[in-house]
Amino acid sequence: MPITDRLTEVPEVKATPGLAHAVTTTGRLAFVTGQIGVDAEGKAAEGFDAQVRLALENLGRVITELGATWSDVVKFGWYLTDASKLPRMREIRAEVLGERARPAAATLIEVSGFAYPSIVFEVDAVVALPS
Repeated sequence: MPITDRLTEVPEVKATPGLAHAVTTTGRLAFVTGQIGVDAEGKAAEGFDAQVRLALENLGRVITELGATWSDVVKFGWYLTDASKLPRMREIRAEVLGERARPAAATLIEVSGFAYPSIVFEVDAVVALPS
């Protein structure tokens, strides 16, 4: 599914590096369930950095299974229990996604906790599926 436009600049609206204010598409969308830093056996990664990295790796696996790439993501949802860790989350995101990601719309929410008490981070995505 082609992404028809990534709106990254809007007059009088603060730009956020690496994010788009809006993304338009035609065709099919996949809504990917929130991914957390848990391995295939159900073991949570230790610490914030490891959980962010593993959650993004898990999301990448789902995106690949859909036949898509990071550049096909049109929206991310970022959820963390400590918003002060946002700069570190951005660093890890840049390390994992690198140049493969293009600006996408995004929402960041600080939450009081998750269903599993050891989890401190979750990410979900909307993906524009290739034709």
